[in-house]
Amino acid sequence: MASFHRAVVFSLVLMSLLWGSSQAKDVLVGGKTDAWKIPSSESDSLNKWAGKARFLIGDSLVWKYDGQKDSVLQVTKEAYAACNTTNPIEEYKDGNTKVKLDKSGPFYFISGAEGHCEKGQKIVVVVLSQKHTQVGNYVGSPAPSPVEFEVPAVAPTSSASNLKGGLLVAVGVLVLGLF
Repeated sequence: MASFHRAVVFSLVLMSLLWGSSQAKDVLVGGKTDAWKIPSSESDSLNKWAGKARFLIGDSLVWKYDGQKDSVLQVTKEAYAACNTTNPIEEYKDGNTKVKLDKSGPFYFISGAEGHCEKGQKIVVVVLSQKHTQVGNYVGSPAPSPVEFEVPAVAPTSSASNLKGGLLVAVGVLVLGLF
């Protein structure tokens, strides 16, 4: 009977870890509504913020900003490096922009407001491939540092679902421990 309980607990733990790390998330850029702006210092850079988390295929970036004064441009690596706003891949001006990250690799974004990109209002996000989405590589581990990228590698997500999964495990263990 004890081995059955251990198997059930192990299964619950495994399922909750996999469930918690596989759900797509909406991530507010910079972690707050007023983050899409010229950074006040290097430590206020969106790339620094983004480097502390992970992005997976299916996650979405969400920007909140004044659409009358600014915009978000998705650009190529070259346009990102040069702050070239002339031929973006996509242009968003609505002030409440949501971009789904639909493939692995880098995504480059710059401000469309004149002079803002040159002052640091830009972000590059690297979305992890399916082979990097193992639980150990996703939860709290440092981002891989791909040599081919000349800009900081970043990948943000919220850990809220992982907390939810952990709570599920704790409740399961408690319930099984009572029997």
